[in-house]
Amino acid sequence: MREMEKNNEMSLARIVGIGLRGKCPFCGQSSIFKGYLTLRSHCPSCGSSLESADPGDGPAVFIIMFLGFVIVGGVLLVEMAYQPPMWLHLVIWLPLTIILSLVVLRPLKGLIIALQFFNKASEGKRDE
Repeated sequence: MREMEKNNEMSLARIVGIGLRGKCPFCGQSSIFKGYLTLRSHCPSCGSSLESADPGDGPAVFIIMFLGFVIVGGVLLVEMAYQPPMWLHLVIWLPLTIILSLVVLRPLKGLIIALQFFNKASEGKRDE
């Protein structure tokens, strides 16, 4: 039983690494992106179909929650410690929010897609 759990953890750790790098969840070789966020329909290396991959709004929601916590915490800390003018807050926090969102979005989208394939996620179906 322990050996089986260890194998599952290793494969989960591997799939997380593959997802964060934006690689194919089947072969781990080629990128699943053909643009910055546009997904390929098939993997160029192994030919696996990626058409069922649908991260939806998941990456954006996680980014909003995580970065919202970090940015708002930073704004409050700076405001309490230094009380800068509002324009300085905008100059600091607006670009930082946009840059961090764009940096984190692609790896998070790749991770969610990789985890969907790892867990064999699919649309819900009714028993008839």
